[in-house]
Parts: sequence; structure tokens; C-alpha cells
Amino acid sequence: MRVLLIEDDAAVAAGVTEGLRNAGFQVLHVASGTEGAQKATEADGPDLVLLDLGLPDVDGYDVCRSIRAVSQVPIIVISARDDEIDRVVGLELGADDYVTKPFGIRELVARIRAVTRRTGAEAPVGKSPDVQHLGPLTLDRRSQRIHVHGAEVALTATEFELLSVLAEDPGAVYRRTELLERVWSTSLYVTPKTVDAHIAAVRRKIGHPDWIEAVRGVGFRLETPHA
Repeated sequence: MRVLLIEDDAAVAAGVTEGLRNAGFQVLHVASGTEGAQKATEADGPDLVLLDLGLPDVDGYDVCRSIRAVSQVPIIVISARDDEIDRVVGLELGADDYVTKPFGIRELVARIRAVTRRTGAEAPVGKSPDVQHLGPLTLDRRSQRIHVHGAEVALTATEFELLSVLAEDPGAVYRRTELLERVWSTSLYVTPKTVDAHIAAVRRKIGHPDWIEAVRGVGFRLETPHA
């Protein structure tokens, strides 16, 4: 999925761009509302727009109004303005969601996916699949395949889902309880030891046990693999 980030704060833009790219998104960043509105409405424009309201050249509300006048591309406002009236105005102008700064990348990814499901903006067949490259590790969520150093590794559906969740935010710690909820949400017969057993299987199959680090008493994190 191609995401257009309209954000004038360089530090925020760098963090969001890196986080979304690690989650498998293509990100184009622009720092002005004028350029953002132009990029958002081009013929080969983005699949979703992340729009800051406090832009240097034009108010984000005007950018939202300008985009919505000619395009139905999903728009998520990301703003430090947390008053209810700001959220209401943004949504009434055509934004599909409103996220208040500061926010976590995992929350933002979840919001993006929820909006694209709701608006029917998922990438159709024929567009680039949701492929995530982490050094020598490649995850293709569309085909549910992974490759390590170019060689395909056979994982069960549960093992793939577990690795996929960890890869959403490399370096972040995921608690065992969170992994249970995300991967085994429909099963009543699993325990935290189930997570440990599947982590051990994934480590063994990918051949690099150090890529998935255990955080004592908490859970696990996927370190970004290096070639």
C-alpha cells in the first residue's frame, strides 16, 4: 500500500516513515499542504493519506477539503489538536479517521488497516502484494510466505501469523498475552507456554534464533535482522 504522509515536523515524519516501511508500506513524505494536496490527487496517487493539521503554508483542514473535493482516497488526520471540536471538524470535512499525537506505530498501522477495510481501499489483485523486507528476511503477507536469504522457509499458518505480528513493529516488545490475543483469539485452550513453543519452532525453522529475543518476564521482540 502506498501512503502519502503530509507532515512538516521532520522528527515525526522520520519516525512514522520508518515505522510504516518496516510494516510493509510504501511511504512518500511531503512537508507542505500545497504539495500534499497535489500529490494526493494525481492520477497515480496514493492509496491513503496521513494528514497533519498544523502545516506551514496552509491549514490542514483546507488540505482535507481540497483533496476530498476531487478524490475519495482515504484520509487519516494525525494531529496534536485533541479537542473534540477539532476531531468533529476533521471528520465532517471528509477525513476517515483522526489520530491524536503522540501515537504508536502499531496503533497507526491498525488504524490504517481498519480504514482501508472500511472504505474498500485494500490493494486489489494485480497491485504489489504486502511484502515486508527486514534485512535477509522477507515476509509476503498476501501469499503467506517467508524467505530467508532468498530461500523459502515453510511455516505453519500459526507460525507465520506469529512472526507477522512480531514484524509489524521490529524492536518493540510484544507481551505473551498480546500475542495470544492476536494469534490465538478464537481458541480457548492455549496458555502462555503455547507462545513459547511456537516461538521456538519459528526460531528453529528460520535458522537464526537470535532474531527473536526473549524479554524476561514480559514477552518477545523481533530484532531487525542484518545481512
